[in-house]
Amino acid sequence: MPDFSLENQHNGLVCGLDEVGRGPLAGPVVAACVIIPPNKRKLVFITELRDSKTLSRRKLEYLEQLILEHCYCAIAECNPEEIDSLNILQASLCAMGRAYTKLHSQGHSASHALVDGTFIPKSLPCPASAIKKGD
Repeated sequence: MPDFSLENQHNGLVCGLDEVGRGPLAGPVVAACVIIPPNKRKLVFITELRDSKTLSRRKLEYLEQLILEHCYCAIAECNPEEIDSLNILQASLCAMGRAYTKLHSQGHSASHALVDGTFIPKSLPCPASAIKKGD
């Protein structure tokens, strides 16, 4: 269950960035950028958020609808040709940067980003922290 202790260390809105698709041999790498507004943190479904690999498909679909309804979200990808050109790590970071840019273009900017992993996209326009096991 998220406790928001990392978010609370920063002023303003904080986004989370994570990717999916680094393991498959084919297909795009996809990243999401999500802001859970402070006034939504106490909603019941928030307590159910955790690493997606530990959730059933049914639970993921249920949570997806609630996240889209109550949070600010953007999804972006890098295609297989970009992965071949950049390498999978750089493509993952590129997809994260694109997801942040897309969220910003929707009118939602973060003052800080929490990035799952050990590397931070260089393209982010805000300070960021790499969070190991930050799913």
